[in-house]
Amino acid sequence: MNLLSGSAGDEVFSMRKLAGELGADSSSLYRHFRNRTELMLAIVDHVLVQAMHDYRRQGSWRARLVDLALRSWDAYAALPQLAKDASHYPGSGPGSQLVIEETLQALGDAGVPEELIPEWYHRLMTLSVSLIAAHAARQTSGPAEQQRRLETFRVITVGADPEEYPALAHYSRHIKPTGFTRASFLATIELVLDAVPARQETSGTQ
Repeated sequence: MNLLSGSAGDEVFSMRKLAGELGADSSSLYRHFRNRTELMLAIVDHVLVQAMHDYRRQGSWRARLVDLALRSWDAYAALPQLAKDASHYPGSGPGSQLVIEETLQALGDAGVPEELIPEWYHRLMTLSVSLIAAHAARQTSGPAEQQRRLETFRVITVGADPEEYPALAHYSRHIKPTGFTRASFLATIELVLDAVPARQETSGTQ
């Protein structure tokens, strides 16, 4: 479905355009969903249901949190147009409930103090959603826009005055514009997990 998976230049998602992709009239969608928001909530949750279909609560608390994060990344990486919008829609169904439940369970099994579990859940979710959305925005930008972004970045880095910005001038040819790959997403998640106030070991099943 192009309106969900889309690449650069895809049109903005709408009930009318989705109906066209399905070969139906938009009125048929309104028989099931009152508005675009309801439809988007259902689609976002369906993506999470599919991402979690073979999930098993096994392994260390840390391995489980990494697994949950990567499942979300992989699901939305395949649907960048949807991922750009997904951060605006709260969890609303069984897929969302399962992700939340398993995140809270893993933090509890880590030995995080009970009063801190909601805070750490929020940190992990905010980080994951933000990085996934940022990646999606980059994926769906056109080649011309990406090239302009790269050229602008090169101007302010390679052209930096070494007297005023010595560190920037030194590393200018080795740094790139912000953007995330699956590997860098995982590395960022791992850094946050290092800070989780866990009281349990990460090896074996907790």
